[in-house]
Amino acid sequence: MKLNKFTSALMFAGICAAAGAQAADDRYIIQVDNNKKGVVKALAKQLGAQLHVDGDGFIAATFSGKDLSQVKGLLNNPHVKLVEQDFKRAPMAIYNDDAGDAMTQQLTPYAVYQSQANQVTFNANAGMKVCVIDSGLDSSNPDFIWGNITGDNDSGTGNWYDHGGPHGTHVAGTIGAADNNIGVVGMAPGVDMHIIKVFNAEGWGYSSDLAHAANLCSQAGANIISMSLGGGGSNNTESNAFANFNAAGGLVIAAAGNDGNDVRSYPAGYPSVMMIGANDANNQIADFSQFPSCASGRGKNATEDETICVEVTAGGVDTLSTYPAGMATSANLNVDGNVVASSAMENSGTVTGSLFFMGTAEATDAGANGKVCLIDRGNISFHDKVANCEASGGIGAIIVNNEAGMLYGTLGDTNSTSIPAVGAALEDRATLMAASTATVNIGTSDYGFMSGTSMATPAVSGVAALVWSNHPECTGQEIRAALKATAEDAGAAGKDVYFGYGIVKAADADAYLTANGCSGGDNGGNPGEGSISLSVSGYKQKGSNFADLNWQGASTSQVDIYRNGSNIVTTANDNSYTDSISGKGGGSYIYQVCEQGSTTVCSDTQTVVF
Repeated sequence: MKLNKFTSALMFAGICAAAGAQAADDRYIIQVDNNKKGVVKALAKQLGAQLHVDGDGFIAATFSGKDLSQVKGLLNNPHVKLVEQDFKRAPMAIYNDDAGDAMTQQLTPYAVYQSQANQVTFNANAGMKVCVIDSGLDSSNPDFIWGNITGDNDSGTGNWYDHGGPHGTHVAGTIGAADNNIGVVGMAPGVDMHIIKVFNAEGWGYSSDLAHAANLCSQAGANIISMSLGGGGSNNTESNAFANFNAAGGLVIAAAGNDGNDVRSYPAGYPSVMMIGANDANNQIADFSQFPSCASGRGKNATEDETICVEVTAGGVDTLSTYPAGMATSANLNVDGNVVASSAMENSGTVTGSLFFMGTAEATDAGANGKVCLIDRGNISFHDKVANCEASGGIGAIIVNNEAGMLYGTLGDTNSTSIPAVGAALEDRATLMAASTATVNIGTSDYGFMSGTSMATPAVSGVAALVWSNHPECTGQEIRAALKATAEDAGAAGKDVYFGYGIVKAADADAYLTANGCSGGDNGGNPGEGSISLSVSGYKQKGSNFADLNWQGASTSQVDIYRNGSNIVTTANDNSYTDSISGKGGGSYIYQVCEQGSTTVCSDTQTVVF
């Protein structure tokens, strides 16, 4: 991707990751009694500190050149409860070339269909409000019901309605873009939103900013906090702020992260926050989606805690949503009068001409003169293919993927071509090969594509608002449980670290709450679990490890037994089984029992540690 397509803040957001948003060396949070805050602020200023956030029960300040131990020593005061590092928090999104044109008609993003959001009607009278903590919202985009949107600014970030790059606008559109015949439609169309702009011009904020924002969300009457952001390091003040929002009946949702590893990012890693992973349109996990372990503690004290790892996923790969005005790039491809899906590669403009097939375009061909080149992917770079087309007199280029799905790509940082070039899906190759004429258009748009757990998070936030609007008597934690209870199992059978309980399903969650009430059904609100109860005990014998499984409630003649997500045996349903684990040494093993052939009628998971 050519980075000059985006602002500097976006470039930072595109490459940020959990490990990349570390604590500032000299910025700290000081917890203090509110009635003694003035004394502590005065002391901090006297010590040369620069104050940043004046929050409920805390302040944030920079002590230039001083480490944590030095600041603790300087603030050895009876009114100071705690001094801790103030960690950076940054937006989590990676970027793909923009594709599609929603300027003249309303398009439904694939994640809406995938999550069943189109099957549930949003109840606008339920009083749902989603608090979006991000980079602000572009006030010029017409795809929002602006009378339903309020906001706050954090210190130094500017007006909440002046965007700090497309990230916040894209997120907000996924949650609540209006159903108004233009642009896109959100998961909960027209839902009330409160926007808090926390990212500065460099594209990041701090954990103190998030703690303060949580309080502002509460004051605004929000039911849900949505955060497509994160960074390294756990922070007591930040954690407490979200725990308090939860305790008041709210729901907090945050992105797992985009490094594709098992690092735990915060705030998603706090137990009070629902961690969200990303899947693609084919129900496959996104390769960038982080997957931290659910294990808490070590050795014999290790336990499974599903609140500190991915709980559910939603569409987060190449998702279409709102952008600040004219900041996205749109591609339109029309062949023989029919629209064909395409993605923008490079070079704005509109051309119409006869189609000429150039194969893989590894050489110039005079037959392309005055025509639109149709080119197969492979062998040489995209840039060289388009360059050969242009050198042959071609006026535009269409490069067709050589594997299933849309071709997303650019012509490189040293692009020397000038003709508009788009990518196309392999599935449309036959249509393109049979066509006579084509019109290729690349221009600016108010709608574009992004990828990341940043995009999956607002999808779940919007689904939560949608479902909750039809069951306003429930608490946030009951909605959280219902979303997990009805998620579509994906990946390994049962709960796993990549998908958690699976892909969110709005209609199924709505039906579940209608049938069972807020407290859930026979499975106690535990996702994917039936009425099977399981206990597991582990022991060593003559140097080998064994696990005795005992269960009740399965109705099939045989059951499937899973260890660490893999089916290790199908055995008689006689309510007991002993698993012998080969190899020496210790380890942690997660067991689950399911009715034969089922991935939904299962026990909860049980863990043994040797």
